[in-house]
Amino acid sequence: MSDDTPSPRWRRRKEARPQEIVDAALDVFTERGFAATKLEEIAARAGVSKGTLYLYFPNKEELFKAVVRSAIVPNLEMAEHLLHGFPGPSMEIMARLLEGIGGRIMASKAGGIPKLMIAEAGNFPDLARFYLDEVIGRGFRVIGAVLERGIARGEFRPVNVEHTVRLVIAPMLMIALWRTSFEPVDDRPLDVAGLLAEHLDHLRRALAAEKTP
Repeated sequence: MSDDTPSPRWRRRKEARPQEIVDAALDVFTERGFAATKLEEIAARAGVSKGTLYLYFPNKEELFKAVVRSAIVPNLEMAEHLLHGFPGPSMEIMARLLEGIGGRIMASKAGGIPKLMIAEAGNFPDLARFYLDEVIGRGFRVIGAVLERGIARGEFRPVNVEHTVRLVIAPMLMIALWRTSFEPVDDRPLDVAGLLAEHLDHLRRALAAEKTP
């Protein structure tokens, strides 16, 4: 090996650096918000120079998009695969989707992103449109497809799918907002698993197909 050839350890470090920057950016964005975050802070949190950060991300907007695509979009892809490959009851799909959204997204660090978007969408409409297209729109389509599947199979009663999707998602948003805004000053942590179980029980009752006499 020549003196100019990077060591395997250095190559692994260089290859991992974009994800390390994205992970640091998730922390800083959710702590400080989009507008208040400076790229210097993210670079320092990631242990790189600001110049190194620019090698991978041309600006703060593109870095934020990378954060969303890393922290949230893979879970949406998993939901889409589940919808198309699961042969069982539609309510079971719904349960798995909501447990995934509530447990893997809203109850994790990524749960700070919806709060950030609600707070700053008006000042950053391009980012709001990006989030609407790549996260909200995809999530709504998956939940809507589950509802339509259940109705078509006679498992769910006919409902207004567009409105019901929003009602299904609302408690997930509440989990994210509560955990990032009020849980730090509350005496008790939010019981995410219990809330999800109760929500699913209500959905089972509300969506159940009417029994024929």
